[in-house]
Amino acid sequence: MLKKRVIPCLDVKDGSVVKGVQFENLKYLGDPAEAAERYMNGGADELVFLDISASEEGRRTRKEWVHAVADKLFVPFTVGGGIGSPEEARDIVALGADKISINTKAISDPDLIKRCALLLGSQAVVLAIDAKATKDGKWEVYAKGGTVPTGKDAVEWARQGCSLGAGEILLTSIDRDGTDLGYDLNLIEAIRQAVDVPIIASGGAGKLHHFAEAIRAGADAVLAASVFHFGIYSISQVKEAIEKEGFPVRKVW
Repeated sequence: MLKKRVIPCLDVKDGSVVKGVQFENLKYLGDPAEAAERYMNGGADELVFLDISASEEGRRTRKEWVHAVADKLFVPFTVGGGIGSPEEARDIVALGADKISINTKAISDPDLIKRCALLLGSQAVVLAIDAKATKDGKWEVYAKGGTVPTGKDAVEWARQGCSLGAGEILLTSIDRDGTDLGYDLNLIEAIRQAVDVPIIASGGAGKLHHFAEAIRAGADAVLAASVFHFGIYSISQVKEAIEKEGFPVRKVW
């Protein structure tokens, strides 16, 4: 069995790491480069860096932020936010990122996934899906940092994105984001049944048992922000909890 990954997420706005609840009421938490280095030294398997206001503000990912973080890291590093073309994706990788994450621009232009995959390889293209539960037991995809409903069914969008070349899914439950109530296990299970690429579960981690639950539901990696940013749990504690449930992880030395 492949080792399960633990991934801190750095949501960045106005040059600072931020965290909110259900994508709202953001708190500013400090320098992203310093946080990235701290998490790497603490045993993070990867990091995800999201320029969360880029799409809403209609601009590209701020390259100076990417460069500052990449300069500190020796673990895989995914960057998302405002990437609208294969050339922009290539520029982000050239700054030191290992993978790029696309969301809003891919919703309006699905062929962007294919073009990025052809240029960089599927392994470097992550399709980020921000999903919110609907009254009929399904999930709707939201764009622009979880602010704009699209009418797209999350499961169908995941399936389409992978058929176009996405090599990984970053799956965030808007309903659970920042709530500490645990991941949306039904959402993870539904996406797992639809695609065979790795899934990164995001949104809702608040207790140690939540991480293994997400993996049991079908996630290959678990992403969290609040529990790490506010010092509730260390990456080492999360990995120990996952391993105790029978899932292999990379040791923290």
